[in-house]
Amino acid sequence: MSPRILPYLLILPVTLFLCLFFLYPFALVAQQAFSNGAGFTLDNFRDVVTYWKFPISLQNTLLLAAAVVPVQLALALLMATMVSRMERGRDLVLYVWTIPLGISDLAAGIIWLAIFEQSGFLNSMMTGLGLVDQPVNLLSYQNPGMVFLAIALAEIWRATAIMLVIIVAGIGLIPKEYYEAAEVFGASPWKRFLRITLPLLRPSLQTALILRVVLAFEVFAVVAALGGTLFPVLMGEIYAYQFDLQNGRAAAALALIVLAISIAFTLVILRVLRVPKGATI
Repeated sequence: MSPRILPYLLILPVTLFLCLFFLYPFALVAQQAFSNGAGFTLDNFRDVVTYWKFPISLQNTLLLAAAVVPVQLALALLMATMVSRMERGRDLVLYVWTIPLGISDLAAGIIWLAIFEQSGFLNSMMTGLGLVDQPVNLLSYQNPGMVFLAIALAEIWRATAIMLVIIVAGIGLIPKEYYEAAEVFGASPWKRFLRITLPLLRPSLQTALILRVVLAFEVFAVVAALGGTLFPVLMGEIYAYQFDLQNGRAAAALALIVLAISIAFTLVILRVLRVPKGATI
């Protein structure tokens, strides 16, 4: 077999998999989004964008991503730095911190619902401490800030580990000689973090942020469990179009809008955290 043909044969299964389970479904979704059954149209996009829930859903999705992702990035950097400096118990601590990765979105939402609901842990604690006379319905339309806080906390708890794993792997690739040399020249831990860790973590930060931002725009189950219809998001509206309203074309159009937003933010992240040419880490 020719050495020139071998690489193409090796990637052939992956290529077929992507074509069958990504490109073909994407083509079907695009066809639905731009069709009214008789031909090409943009009416589906127009109907979705002019629907009164769209601005609210878009605003809530962007607000949730803006609140959650920076906090997760800061926590992941802090936790990864702590883990990388541990000499004993490193694997155990990392395993415990990544346990939420094994919990589904819906299960995470139900866990936090057990904390915030009227008969949940938070109400029991406040009642026991005498802060309230009787349990309070925290997750109601009267407390939109509490609904948002509950969803944000659940997302931070559930998905920070995604960024943590990527950043820990990136820190592990940084040569220790850089830190030793900086320490010899009297650089403080904070300066070593700013001048060595952060610049050399750009590829890992790119991957972590892109993955987390894309997933932030796809949040649905946690919101459904904690907020229901009180906190509409884009993915929730796609579900409503497809299954409640039985309008697959509008659902496909909104799905493409979410995809476009995700691609736009991905390009911004790649631009801001672009890796200089010739970088090896």
